[in-house]
Amino acid sequence: VLILSQDSFYKVLTAEQKAKALKGQYNFDHPDAFDNDLMHTTLKSIIEGKPVEVPTYDFVTHSRLSETTVVYPADVVLFEGILVFYNQDIRDMFHLRLFVDTDSDVRLSRRVLRDMKRGRDLEQILTQYTTFVKPAFEEFCLPTKKYADVIIPRGVDNMVAINLIVQHIQDILNGDICKWQRGPVNGHGRTYKRPFPEQTESSNVLAAGKRSHLESSSRPH
Repeated sequence: VLILSQDSFYKVLTAEQKAKALKGQYNFDHPDAFDNDLMHTTLKSIIEGKPVEVPTYDFVTHSRLSETTVVYPADVVLFEGILVFYNQDIRDMFHLRLFVDTDSDVRLSRRVLRDMKRGRDLEQILTQYTTFVKPAFEEFCLPTKKYADVIIPRGVDNMVAINLIVQHIQDILNGDICKWQRGPVNGHGRTYKRPFPEQTESSNVLAAGKRSHLESSSRPH
């Protein structure tokens, strides 16, 4: 099982953008903040069974480091992030879409604790939240909830939903659910075929997950 984070694919900022970011005046929650072309190419290569180099992003300096992490193909790929469903080309690559629906107060408290650990003061954190984070969530993130196959209320506290997802992944790894084949529905969309249990080919399943071993994301959404 491979876990990737959308946060690894933040764009390289210009000097002017970086100066704004250090003051909390850059919108990291906007779709344009991500390198969607690199994201799509990386996921496509993983699906095709090719090893890839994933960028390393430094959230303290707001910059992409020169070091990369080599990632190898896996039977199950969990891809997590606040806007993983926003871009259709990327959204259509997923075999299972999960939306973790967490209370707004919980999201805010997590963000405050996380950003204070990154050396930012409380006033800057709250200003950035009200100026960029909350409006971007309502405009870009929340509407993508309609694309989810499964909505998980209460986040990590919903152990019933989490156990079902874990069992689903275990079934894939054990060969009980084999490779899913994507096909068009009326010219677009997806259809799934679940082969008979005796077929044991490996599978590549992309889903929106929660965590990344490349970057411990604790994003508020």
